[in-house]
Amino acid sequence: MSDHPALHAAAKTGAPVLCLFVVDDTAGRAPGAATRWWLAQSLRSLGAAIAARGGSLVLRKGPAAKVIGEFARESGARAVYWNEIAQAPHRAVESQLAAMLARLGIGSQSFPGDLLVPPSVIRTKDGRGLRVFTPFWRRLLSLGDPPKPLPAPKQLRPAPNIAGDVLESWRLEPSKPDWAGGLREAWTPGEASARARLRDFLSHTVRRYVGDRDRPDRDGTSGLSPHLRFGELSPRQIWHAARFATDDDPALGPGIAKFLSELGWREFCRHLLHDHPNLATANLQTNFDGFPWKRDAKALAAWQRGRTGYPIVDAGLRELWHTGVMHNRVRMVVASFLVKHLLIDWREGEAWFWDTLVDADAGSNPANWQWVAGCGADAAPYFRVFNPQLQGEKFDPDGTYVRRWVPELEDMPARLIHRPWQATPIELASAGITLGKTYPQPIVDHAKGRERALAAYTTIRKG
Repeated sequence: MSDHPALHAAAKTGAPVLCLFVVDDTAGRAPGAATRWWLAQSLRSLGAAIAARGGSLVLRKGPAAKVIGEFARESGARAVYWNEIAQAPHRAVESQLAAMLARLGIGSQSFPGDLLVPPSVIRTKDGRGLRVFTPFWRRLLSLGDPPKPLPAPKQLRPAPNIAGDVLESWRLEPSKPDWAGGLREAWTPGEASARARLRDFLSHTVRRYVGDRDRPDRDGTSGLSPHLRFGELSPRQIWHAARFATDDDPALGPGIAKFLSELGWREFCRHLLHDHPNLATANLQTNFDGFPWKRDAKALAAWQRGRTGYPIVDAGLRELWHTGVMHNRVRMVVASFLVKHLLIDWREGEAWFWDTLVDADAGSNPANWQWVAGCGADAAPYFRVFNPQLQGEKFDPDGTYVRRWVPELEDMPARLIHRPWQATPIELASAGITLGKTYPQPIVDHAKGRERALAAYTTIRKG
């Protein structure tokens, strides 16, 4: 409820306030299974917070413009307020809604959404969005601090009760089977949890952020991405809290600067999505449209299940399945393995992440996959093919992360845990491992996979 400009403006009028949440499967991309679970918890938390201030949250489903227009007429509303979403489907809904409300004689007002700056502010001289992050970030920093976040209304003047849907009728949560136990274990959705995570991060974790953010064996990241994804915390709140922390303790400067640049990358991806609504399906660099991707259902399934034979890759995918997130460094290794070692289309990986990540963001998810594949904005060089063994040894040197998520390797010594295929028969037997049975052999040889990837990339670039 904090830093919600539309709610803040509505409450300031002193009129009764009705809060409406609409699920519109026709506007934008349908959420994946993990984000549907989070949405259910988030709505319960939001409903309780609104009720504690005297208001009520009404849930409805259907085409957003039609549903909101009918709700406004049904409730006798004098005005409708909303926060903008800088994505093509949502802008179309806003346009339809504004026209409908005008015909009904109902006022309307929109407010800046969940970005630091509108996409229209950062453009090239010919009006296009920037495609390289560093100049984008410099431009954003040159604009100064974004507006200060708004406080949550202390009180909402109650309005007459209007019927809405029962949350459970939306079937957002899994039942048979209930696969969300790991999500419940790992997360507490809602604004209160988001604010507590931010406080804890700025009080403790940020001091070690520069070094620890790449270490999946350590608690070195903020854990704020799903809260940002669902608007439980705004980027403006994070920005100002971080700046205040730096003012209070200058020693935090390097960690804060790096953290804010990660917030800037999220912003960059959202701006890309604004300019390229088909970011999840179309290569930003069109010369990749003829790339020789391989169709390999067996390899894709092994990757999805965390059964590739490369421990750091398998640990990441199992962490994802259990908790709904994956450490950022491991995401890069896992994605690189799919698109380069296996030559499987980046869209397959993007779709899997979209369904299984609780922080699946319509901008960041496809933009990051395109970055790894080399076909996106500011893309990684095509010749960068992560060696999963070396990545594991560098960023999980003791094997702590792998042992947590790949327990069949827990007795493997640290020097071998990222390359069990190089262990002797005696070493494997001592660790209780039978390669090909208790833990898979690598599904592709790293050197051969890298050679094949470079050949494929060279071909497309020649074309």
